[in-house]
Amino acid sequence: MRREWEAITGWSHRRWAVALVAAVLTAVLIAIPTAVIPNPVFGRAIGVSWWSYPIVVISGILGGLLIATYARQAKPGGASAGQRSTESESSEVELDRASKLGMAGTLAAFFAVGCPVCNKLVLLALGASGAVTWFAPVQPIIAVISIGLMAVALRIRLRGEVACAIPAAATTRPVDSD
Repeated sequence: MRREWEAITGWSHRRWAVALVAAVLTAVLIAIPTAVIPNPVFGRAIGVSWWSYPIVVISGILGGLLIATYARQAKPGGASAGQRSTESESSEVELDRASKLGMAGTLAAFFAVGCPVCNKLVLLALGASGAVTWFAPVQPIIAVISIGLMAVALRIRLRGEVACAIPAAATTRPVDSD
């Protein structure tokens, strides 16, 4: 966990700006359609649970930090650096896994804070009484799972930033000129 914290503390102002904008956008994109933030376009048949607000905020923060890991980090000399120019295949699979976990966590947060009766997929699967009886009590569990998925995804991405990268020159073989 210490390595991941070191990665975050070394972020540039640009990356922190990306994190802030992405956090606000993530929270708004979850809260507006689920009517956690009241608005004239979307409504709820069942009121917002008390725990929905912290879930939206935490999802926004984790989503913003996660999205910021995809922004290029500026080097001290002014040039920008990408993630790592040469990655092993297992590292690429791990980063792909982080992307999938992050997307799944964000989608789960959306379902967790949404109105159980307003969700068309839940209504089709369980009906109105099933949505209230079965889905509504499971929503806090989905919320915790969503936060866990996003936290794991962020940890994977941050671990990839502090891993020792192999210099490009060390990975190329000299060409024999016979």
